[in-house]
Amino acid sequence: MLRSRWFRLAATVVVTGLAALYIVLKIDIGKTAHIIGSADPGWLALSVVLTVGTVVPQAWRWQLLLRVRGIAESLSWLTRAYFVSYAVGQVLPTSVGGDASRIFETTRRHPGFGSPIAGSVLLERALGGAVTLVLAAIGFLLAIGRYPIGAYLWVEALFVVLTIAAGIVLFSRRARLVLRFTVPFLQRARVERPIRAAYEGIHGYRDHVRTLLVVAFVTATQQVSRIVAIWASAEAVGIHLSIRPYIVLGPLLFLVMLVPFTVNGLAVREAFFVSFLGKLHVDPDAAFATGFLFFVMTLVLSAPGLAIILWEGFRRTPAPVSDG
Repeated sequence: MLRSRWFRLAATVVVTGLAALYIVLKIDIGKTAHIIGSADPGWLALSVVLTVGTVVPQAWRWQLLLRVRGIAESLSWLTRAYFVSYAVGQVLPTSVGGDASRIFETTRRHPGFGSPIAGSVLLERALGGAVTLVLAAIGFLLAIGRYPIGAYLWVEALFVVLTIAAGIVLFSRRARLVLRFTVPFLQRARVERPIRAAYEGIHGYRDHVRTLLVVAFVTATQQVSRIVAIWASAEAVGIHLSIRPYIVLGPLLFLVMLVPFTVNGLAVREAFFVSFLGKLHVDPDAAFATGFLFFVMTLVLSAPGLAIILWEGFRRTPAPVSDG
């Protein structure tokens, strides 16, 4: 366990360091700061609305997933849990920390339902990845012959294939029988129980196709909203491209943000913007500014969660005992 932690820390330092070095070599810090400071407030406001507006629909889709597994929870509390998870995700590795926060808090409220709760959160993530790749496939078709970003397109195509394979593994009864051979190996590694709980939690949804379709549709609208928010941030700093390249960029960015060896995608996110938009002949300083504003949107998302954590912590603090 200790070795694993040191490996993750070292990988985080290396990945973040390389991304930061790439950025420093590409941009002019003074010019970039001027671009960010001169960003159009109208476009920024639109980006904020589109970003924050995704939270309640996300909470509602989570409520649907919990309900079909016999777990009743209010939309207001689930929305609160989402905001808190965004705040937690600012300090723990990418979205993984936020997911763990939701699983932990919800399991405390519903003891004995750990497996379906974990399954609901992991399924959300899996469906999010699948929808991301559907959008990526659309972007792939839109970009062929239009934009010189071939390497990115083939990466998206690879992820599409891997997602289809993951869907078969998670939901196919035949695959379930084949996976039995992995049990002894997982037991030796002492990870069989948590992996089995997560697998059972996700596999249990195979009989709720209608719910999965509704959740997938909500996920698609939420991701399109985030893509339009990225486009609005780019417009705010003077990048005037059609929305088509962002349909390619958005899904890839969402996948990049899942890399476990970063702290909230620090530097890696901005390096991705510089690299991707640079292939479309966008100035590196403006591209970095767009990535930075996307980061600002994640801070906006986390602000309510931070306020909730502080407020609830303050309310739990016991009053001082009087000497009298």
